[in-house]
Amino acid sequence: MTTITKTRARFGMLPLAVVLLLAAGCGTQRAEGAADAAGRRPDSEPSGTPVPSAPRDFACPGESPAPTDTADAASPASPPDHYAENHAFRIPLPLHGQSRCDGLAAAGRVEKALEPLRRRGDFAPESVRSTLMGLGYGEGQVRASRNGPTGVGFLIDIGSSPWCVEGTMSSDSAKADAFGGYPDGTHCEPPRGGH
Repeated sequence: MTTITKTRARFGMLPLAVVLLLAAGCGTQRAEGAADAAGRRPDSEPSGTPVPSAPRDFACPGESPAPTDTADAASPASPPDHYAENHAFRIPLPLHGQSRCDGLAAAGRVEKALEPLRRRGDFAPESVRSTLMGLGYGEGQVRASRNGPTGVGFLIDIGSSPWCVEGTMSSDSAKADAFGGYPDGTHCEPPRGGH
């Protein structure tokens, strides 16, 4: 008799649990444009709440009217690239807005300053370093090192928020790029470890 009473109690609890679950509103969907209890529509923004905006890029002086989108969109059918995911901490942060324009201008000045060295065939890291310091960068901001038999790599830590210029010079060209540091690095230095 005790078993029958316990079984009836368990079966009696099942409808109660279902009713409570439905009353809680799990899975409730409102019609598009319907207001919530406070009278706000889901497509309207509450007043006084800041909404984060995406960085806005614009054409910089000497650039075509629309900046190119450098973001690589992965195909939805392709499997995730775990190597890229695990090494994303080594991808430099892009600059946006006025910082992007300032970075493009700085990279252009660096390339222009290094061009006479390149044409002369002067690939000594010391020459590159002193030329970059001649642009007004401090001694502690500029590094240059050998990059292959006839090339030089350089890095300038501008030091503001961080803001960096790096590049290479070889017999073919002098190239410089500006970026905003690394996600897990210290200023302009790429992080050493991983996860």
